Amino acid sequence: MKAIHIHQRGAALLVSLVMLLLITMITVSSFNTGKGSLEVVGNMQQRSEGIEIAQGVLETVVSTTAFFETPNNAVVSPCGGTPNTVCVDFNGDGTSDKTVTLVPAPACIKAQPLLNTELNMDDPEDSNCTEGTDGEVTEGGSQINSRCADSVWELNAIATSTSATTALASVTYGAAVRVSTDDVAASCP
Repeated sequence: MKAIHIHQRGAALLVSLVMLLLITMITVSSFNTGKGSLEVVGNMQQRSEGIEIAQGVLETVVSTTAFFETPNNAVVSPCGGTPNTVCVDFNGDGTSDKTVTLVPAPACIKAQPLLNTELNMDDPEDSNCTEGTDGEVTEGGSQINSRCADSVWELNAIATSTSATTALASVTYGAAVRVSTDDVAASCP
């Protein structure tokens, strides 16, 4: 005796096709999630590299006097002749990976002249501040200004990736510098 189940013909095929479709959707979803996570990690790495490079450039610029003597030309050896621009080969392959630009140029936020009495005459740099002044107390009892001022500068560096990602990172530094009043006369408010 043969039992024929007319209603069940093709049901196994239909169930297997549905299962195959579900497995395909799960696989595609997992792939997209993994790809998105990889892109996020890559962007975070590019951003971290950009911040690190921008900080390095700012530290190099602050270690010279060029940033307060010639703020529009603060970088000693600019990249491609563009003022305040540094090209960096981060991975050592001989090509520029990141470009760091000081935008805007270093700016003096404030400068306050120092009185002669505020100087430390044991410090050679402070003793240079009294040249050309008599250092005596004026009639009203107040001291005259020295030839130096305490200045506060703001520097902003933007690191741009030269790769296809064009990732950006921006770092802002503040620097306090004792400078000659001649150097801040044109740059500080």
